[in-house]
Amino acid sequence: MAGVPDAEVEQREQQVGVHRAVPRDEGREWSGVAQQDGRDLERTSPRHCSGHTFDRVRVALASGRFLPCHRRVSPPCRAPFGSKIRLRANPRSAHRAAACSDRRCRASPPPHVRAVAPPRGLISSPAPTIPANDVITQQAFDAYAAAGCNRIPLVREVLSDLDTPLSVYLKLADGPYAYLFESVEGGENWGRHSIIGLPCRRTYVLRGNTLAIEELGEVVETRQLDDPLAEIERIRASFKVAAPEGLPAFSGGLVGYFGFESIGWIEPRLARSDRVDELGTPDALLMQSEEVAVFDNLKGRLYLIVHADPAQPQAYARARRRLDELVFRLRHSGSGYPDVPDPKSLEEADFRSSFTREQYEAIVERAKDHIRAGDIFQVVPSQRLSVPFRARAVDVYRALRALNPSPYMYFLDLGGFQVVGSSPEILVRLKAGKVVVRPIAGTRPRGATPEQDLALEQELLSDAKERAEHLMLIDLGRNDVGRVSTTGSVKLTERFVIERYSHVMHIVSQVEGDLREGLSYMDVLKATFPAGTVSGAPKIRAIEIIQELEPHKRNLYAGAIGYIGWNGDADTAIAIRTAVIQDGRLHVQAGGGVVFDSDPGKEWEETMNKGRALFRAVAQAAGGL
Repeated sequence: MAGVPDAEVEQREQQVGVHRAVPRDEGREWSGVAQQDGRDLERTSPRHCSGHTFDRVRVALASGRFLPCHRRVSPPCRAPFGSKIRLRANPRSAHRAAACSDRRCRASPPPHVRAVAPPRGLISSPAPTIPANDVITQQAFDAYAAAGCNRIPLVREVLSDLDTPLSVYLKLADGPYAYLFESVEGGENWGRHSIIGLPCRRTYVLRGNTLAIEELGEVVETRQLDDPLAEIERIRASFKVAAPEGLPAFSGGLVGYFGFESIGWIEPRLARSDRVDELGTPDALLMQSEEVAVFDNLKGRLYLIVHADPAQPQAYARARRRLDELVFRLRHSGSGYPDVPDPKSLEEADFRSSFTREQYEAIVERAKDHIRAGDIFQVVPSQRLSVPFRARAVDVYRALRALNPSPYMYFLDLGGFQVVGSSPEILVRLKAGKVVVRPIAGTRPRGATPEQDLALEQELLSDAKERAEHLMLIDLGRNDVGRVSTTGSVKLTERFVIERYSHVMHIVSQVEGDLREGLSYMDVLKATFPAGTVSGAPKIRAIEIIQELEPHKRNLYAGAIGYIGWNGDADTAIAIRTAVIQDGRLHVQAGGGVVFDSDPGKEWEETMNKGRALFRAVAQAAGGL
């Protein structure tokens, strides 16, 4: 960088989000504010998070090499985001040591990280020069802005045949308020697209009828609402997003979950505040996802999408620079993946249930009493199993996607907790005006041989109890879809199909209908939530009985996880085969449908069979994979 004035170098470093430590600083301390991608990380937290502190913070030496200070260091820095930090630079060190001297970390030995060489000219030019393949030109951008769009997506298509969706997540998105969605169709074929959501700045957190709007994890506004779901739809509709040709089906929107207790917003008599809340997670949490990477698994190509706000100065140029930065990180970052610290063995027997086996069987008998009394036809009680867990949450996802590939696989880092799942069942999909539900009911374990597997399939399809239960849920699905569909459009498009997963097989059917004009996804959610397959029939009375039988709130379990796109299309899965990781514990919940002639012992075994893929994934993650 000889001949470049210090002031200019400093200015350009600020543009690419790095800071310098020059040789004369050896032995001295460098001070600054923890930053990510050139923006101040204003998020503060009462917890000293050792997993996400200083993600993307880098110190660039005058030699042109970086000193990262992020989760790969051991031990990690424990100062919260946004805090003032000091790094002690030692440019003569072979591995470029960087020690955080924050008082919360002084007891730790200095972390050592291997230096990563940037491309030539990164510091001495405003941004790396990367060939662009952008969908929107400046002229088109201006035209969309003039037409009233308040978000305009810029897209960069890059070849990514050496990456996987998981490696892209680790390079670009690993951190709070980020997510990864993948899909395997029919238990065997990978879906074409995977979605990687980069860390979201704004989130919408609902507890009861209180909406908290957060920026980088800190509450900036609260609202008391009469109808929380209507407010979420109003927020979505407030974004007028351009839709140029060439965009993937999902390019941004609201991403997150609606927990089981969201039913209280739909049916007020089910809003129970007296139930024990063991997890304390929000009733619903949605991230405003404006930076997305969509992976085309067929072509090995990646679509990087950044939404620009035309009201901001130089919005187009800033979005282009952001795309340049993301491409640079794809090409020059390692996975950022550390060695697994202190692997521990973990077995199914280590999980502790909210019930003993005898207690759960007694719950099933009480449910059958309600059926015999004519209160309900079916109900779906569940049990929660928990275990201490200190490994990385994303390791559970890595193991689960290999053990139990499913139509809906997801990993969401929601700041204070993480959600990992491989759900086989759609809650509801809305695409181009078509409403789809896909009830699953009827379960058998997988066979040890192909012949045994086929025999179990025939046994399942010929089981009168399983067929009756499935037909009941087809009728419930038809009724739910019919509430929001045009007259005569509701059709059963698949009937009694067997789908196989790693540990179980299920009977599956599909119901479709055409959405009535003037309705939105929130109307569809109100009509279908929660699914009959995780509640029962009639639905409202079954949920009342569940609230009597189960000792805790269900929280995420049996709710909805997925996205609502800016264009109003949505895709949500039922939150089953799902783990919640929070405060050093991992929680799994599983249930089964109880009808008139259910065997309590078999119902217990069914819940354990449904949880076994997760039990194995958790054990592999805890053991270092």
